[in-house]
Amino acid sequence: MFICRHCPYVQHVKGELAKLGRNYAGRGLAIAAISSNDAENYPDDAPKSLKTMAEELGFNFPYLYDETQEAAKAYGAACTPDFFLYNSKHELAYRGQLDDSRPGNGKPVTGKDLCAAIDAVLAGKPVSRDQKPSIGCNIKWKPGNEPEYFK
Repeated sequence: MFICRHCPYVQHVKGELAKLGRNYAGRGLAIAAISSNDAENYPDDAPKSLKTMAEELGFNFPYLYDETQEAAKAYGAACTPDFFLYNSKHELAYRGQLDDSRPGNGKPVTGKDLCAAIDAVLAGKPVSRDQKPSIGCNIKWKPGNEPEYFK
């Protein structure tokens, strides 16, 4: 997952992200969070702040900082949060939203869309092709470092 600290969309779901780590611990799912934001212009997304966030929320998965922004480019990440789920053959099985909840829309944060995809992958079943894209803040690219897909 591509997340950051300052984004209101991530702030809205951060508890559910920590819960995902706890709920799927020991079940054969590897989770990693990556922040690719420009920390110079967005200091809340600097590594020290990300570490504090991970500790406060009790993340039991790595929270990585993509200083060069090459990981975000390689994945084609566009926003925070942005979720990518791969099956055991390292094929992209799901790229979509956590659920329908957004800041201010009154819908509860449940993680239902991502969890349904994870459960299908863990069971060796196909993931639904009905995948709604994630919505959030755009990746904060360093000046002049925007990928072609973003321009």
